Amino acid sequence: MSRTADRAAQEAALSRAVWDVLGEQGLERLTVRAVAAAAGCTTGLVMHRFPNRQALLRHARHLLHEKTRARVEALESEAPSPRAALRSVLRQGLATDAETRHESVVWMGFLAAAVADDELVEMHRANNRAWRRRVERLVGAAAPEWPAERVSTVALGLIAMAEGAAAFAAADPEAYPPRAQERMLDEALTSYGLGV
Repeated sequence: MSRTADRAAQEAALSRAVWDVLGEQGLERLTVRAVAAAAGCTTGLVMHRFPNRQALLRHARHLLHEKTRARVEALESEAPSPRAALRSVLRQGLATDAETRHESVVWMGFLAAAVADDELVEMHRANNRAWRRRVERLVGAAAPEWPAERVSTVALGLIAMAEGAAAFAAADPEAYPPRAQERMLDEALTSYGLGV
């Protein structure tokens, strides 16, 4: 195997370890040592790629953004209608299975860390604003007759509902089962006149 392939495999293993530690052990336990243990490597190897905890957090947030961006782009392109695209994209943001619950925990961990860190909060804001623009575009496509202000308000309401449901479900999956989250989403869409 070439050195480039080795490096790519190491980076993939470290990325997976950062993701797993943050999602399974929480923000407080995201350390270079914990990532090394999860990746089965030395702390020196982790520090070569991530010199400090902030670098680990930035990487975790980047992974989350890229993973969800790829998923929503695929869902949007496969949807048969603008309303179906809006529902599919919002649904994937709910915490309805192990993967999306894990993502929600990572997102909340990053948000908690970003509050006190200017660089992390700017990264968080940029990604969240991109999400808001996407949802606004989808709402606008689903209701082209609406004025821009209504599109923006409805998009914010749908984002708040979906992300709130995901946060609660990540912390207490029994109280917020997948079907209940989906019913909440469908009721919200219907109440705005955007039902599929």
